[in-house]
Order: sequence, then C-alpha cells, then structure tokens
Amino acid sequence: MSTEPTSIEGSVTPPSSIDSENSGVGASSQTKWTTGKRKATPQRSKVWSHFTKIINSKGNSTYLISDTVQNFERSFEKFEEQDTNFRAELERGKGWPSVDDWANARNLRDFLEHFYEVTLRIFGTSYVTSNNFFNELFEIDILLRYAQLNSNVDFNVMAIKMKKKYDKYWGDIDKMNLFMFVACVLDLRQKLKYLEFALSEMSSSEKACEMIQKLKESLYELFDEYKPPLHSPCSQSSVPTHVSLSEPQQKMKRRMQALYKKRELENGGENKTSELDNYLAEANEDFVEDFDILLWWKVNSPRFPTLSKMARDVLAISVSTVASCFKVCI
Repeated sequence: MSTEPTSIEGSVTPPSSIDSENSGVGASSQTKWTTGKRKATPQRSKVWSHFTKIINSKGNSTYLISDTVQNFERSFEKFEEQDTNFRAELERGKGWPSVDDWANARNLRDFLEHFYEVTLRIFGTSYVTSNNFFNELFEIDILLRYAQLNSNVDFNVMAIKMKKKYDKYWGDIDKMNLFMFVACVLDLRQKLKYLEFALSEMSSSEKACEMIQKLKESLYELFDEYKPPLHSPCSQSSVPTHVSLSEPQQKMKRRMQALYKKRELENGGENKTSELDNYLAEANEDFVEDFDILLWWKVNSPRFPTLSKMARDVLAISVSTVASCFKVCI
C-alpha cells in the first residue's frame, strides 16, 4: 500500500540517510534537507534533540510528557528573571530552550494528542466501540501520511517509524477482520458509501471494490441468518392442509426457490426489497458528537426489526481486551 497521501500538493525530498537511533545525539552532525523552495532547515539545538531522545523511549506516555513540558515555557522566563545565573548554568549543559524548541514541543504535543485520544476512545468500556474502530484507523493512516512530510527531521523520522509499524498490522485491508466492516455498515453515519471512500484512500480503488463486494455478500448472508422463519397462518390447525415432504424433497424445493430468486434478481424482475436494502438506500446521517447508536437502533427497531437484532449483537462485540495503557513504541 502506498504511504504517499493522495491529496497533498507539492513534492518533498526526504532526508537521504537518517539514523533513527542517533537522530538526537549532536547538533554539529545533523542532516540538512530541503522541500520545494523552502530554505534549508537550521541545525537543531541540543535541547530539542535531548527531548526527542527521551520521549522516543517512553512509549504511550509520550503525549503526557510533551503536554507537561510545553507548559514550562513561562517558568523558564520567570527563573531567568529571579536568578541571573540560571541561563548560564543551562548553557553549560544541554543548553537554553530556544523559541524554535518550544514551537517544536507544541507541534509534537498537538500531533501526539490525536493518538492519545484515539487510544481512549478505542478502549472505552462504557460505550460502543466496534462501529468506530475502522474510522479511527483511517484517521491515523491519514495523520501519519501527512506527518511524514514534516520539515522537522526528528518529527519526520518519528512519523516514518510509526507509519512502518502501523502498516505492519493494518497496511493490508485484505487482512482486516470483516466484522469490523460489518459494524461500520450498521453505523448509519458510515454505511457502505463512507466505507468505500475510506478503503479507496487507504488502498487502491480495485482492492476497495473487491472488499466492498465481499462485504456485501457476507452482510446479506448474515442478514438471512437473522430473518425469522416464515410460518403459515394455518400451521396450528389440527386438520392437515398439505402433504408433508420428505427431507430430500424439502431441500430440493428450497434450492429451486433460491435459484428462481437469484434469476429474478439478475433480470431485475424482483421489486420487493428487504430491510437491509431499504437501510442501505437511505441517506447517511451526519457525524455528530455524543451520537447514541444503540438508542437510534432501539427507536428505529419497528422499521428495521431484523436489522436491529443484528445490530444489537454486532455492536456488542468488544474491539479488544488489551488494556488502554499498553505501550506503543515510536
């Protein structure tokens, strides 16, 4: 799968050789690179290099560290006002944080905030998560592709490493769990239309169409499993109204009916639509915060009695049993 964004203008010349493990060792040996008409990136300070080296070893707590660090900008100024030797002492060590260092810290904090919030949303236990999981993956995929174009070398290297690990587990849509897509379809804000768009952005249009077709077949098979059996109104009568068929005859009869229905669908002769057809044909709802999908299905269960039962079971599936404090190395 291509890691280049499909809708970003301009071209970027990435650094030719960057040692991700030693990217923050010294300012004198840092790689300079350009992007388009942008001027060469100035040498990074020892403070920023030391900071990025620390957070790269802290796993999922990286966001909390960067969020805390960027709050100390004003504190450094206050200390300098009260102690004239404070700045000189820091200059003898890692150095005094520059304006660019604080700007980089804020940018990093904003970037990592997305992943921190996604972690909290995905591993929540008091609300439904299965219908949102794929959408969160799609957001991360787009975010990482944009981040790889960042002009800051440390930021760029970190994004490349994160995208590589993301692709290891989620880079191939054919290897994704099909039930994740079924849950998306049962979210009236997404359905097949949004899903097809997202898959085509994450992969090729051909693979997206193949996955959508595979999903449709599985979706209708699952829907048929939930459909209630047809009962004759006179089935409770004590007087037999028909001759019982043997098991082989019943199978043959069902097979003939299935073949007839398939032929009618191919020829466009079947006008009757199912609940699933009607649901998919309706326009998608807007994405709004605090949307209660379970309440929606409860209210609309008279319109979609079979689909509501199907949604109740599918949406109850937990995304993962992994704790939300798991470590993700970047």
